[in-house]
Amino acid sequence: MPADIRRPIGECGAVAIYLDNHSTTRLDPRVLDAMLPWLTDHYGNAGSVTHEMGREAREAVEHARELMAAAIGASPREIVFTSGATESANLAILGSASRACATGVTGGFGQPTQMQGHVITVATEHHAVLDPIEHLERLGHAVTRLPVVLQADAAGVVGRIRVPDLEACFRCDTFLVAIMLANNEIGVVQDIPAIAACVHARGGLLHVDCAQAIGRMPVSVNDLSADLASFSSHKFHGPQGVGALYVRRQKRAVRIDPIVFGGGQERGLRSGTLNVSGIVGMGEAARLASENLQHEIVQVRAMRDDLWRLLRERIDTISLNGPALDDLGVRLPNNLNVQVAGVDGHSLLATFAGAGLAVSSGSACSSENPRPSHVLRAIGLNDDEARASLRFGLSRFTTREEIVEAVAVIAAGVARLRG
Repeated sequence: MPADIRRPIGECGAVAIYLDNHSTTRLDPRVLDAMLPWLTDHYGNAGSVTHEMGREAREAVEHARELMAAAIGASPREIVFTSGATESANLAILGSASRACATGVTGGFGQPTQMQGHVITVATEHHAVLDPIEHLERLGHAVTRLPVVLQADAAGVVGRIRVPDLEACFRCDTFLVAIMLANNEIGVVQDIPAIAACVHARGGLLHVDCAQAIGRMPVSVNDLSADLASFSSHKFHGPQGVGALYVRRQKRAVRIDPIVFGGGQERGLRSGTLNVSGIVGMGEAARLASENLQHEIVQVRAMRDDLWRLLRERIDTISLNGPALDDLGVRLPNNLNVQVAGVDGHSLLATFAGAGLAVSSGSACSSENPRPSHVLRAIGLNDDEARASLRFGLSRFTTREEIVEAVAVIAAGVARLRG
């Protein structure tokens, strides 16, 4: 970590210990440095190439496209910039459905079908995927939501799907399968290459939500054999409000319809004035994530394991949610999700308020409609167990000292609630 990078200051001057990096990450100062000229002196519109400022902006966008493509093993022409992974996922899902209906060939196996088709997804997907698929369901499309493995055994990992279950779901009109690479709550990594082989053998398209993966594990769209893949800059120390959709054009060209219309930017797939500074920041963040990947994996994983060890030493009846921590290919190295028996996670978070500790609860709560995490429920936890859970996400800026401080704060909060 660069020497001049300091931890942010929280309320009342308390130093914030930020362990919620699955939600968003801190903007890397090196990324900010790359962005600043495009927020001040170089403010041209990348679509206005009749003058020098517009051409400079266009060149900056294309350079960032090259950096993003290099980070995931793609061609620059396969990168479509968006406002984030939510928009990217919506474009992939709704755009592929629109194209399938328009051509009248929505089926796997290449058979013509009616205007509605069949989509397969997983119960543990992010709502950026589940909600547009639910929208398709309301329009008349059929949807299958696959369950995940509840207990690890020789044939499965907690939180993963079983490929034979996927195979059994295919219909003649299945046109899309949407499965995330790495889960944002329990960190489980799906076996996407095996899933892709199944999908392509049956003529479907595969969309992979990769939002949590860059900077935390190797990501190659060709190794994954993805047709469509979504990314969000702010998940790997880039700016918020910018993302990308990978749309395969090599070997087998994938065609989708736009869902936003207007100026025809991004080859007509995503109209609207380009966020030049944000795109520049995303490109730089992708470059840094790729260059430092192996070092950061080792560093972050060691701290994550220390966090788990210290929590077990200080808190009894604490247990792990999700897959084992000992295999990088099974769980993200920066992820930890734990359950503290008999303690409400939301109440526990309230005890951290004055301590400057930022983590998230296993509950996706609002004051009016508290709901347990659908991911934790999908791996077999009941409502009380899901609400007794905490999610930790570490990053390149996390320090060993912060881990020790965080455990002390959490242990004190648990003791206070139990007392």
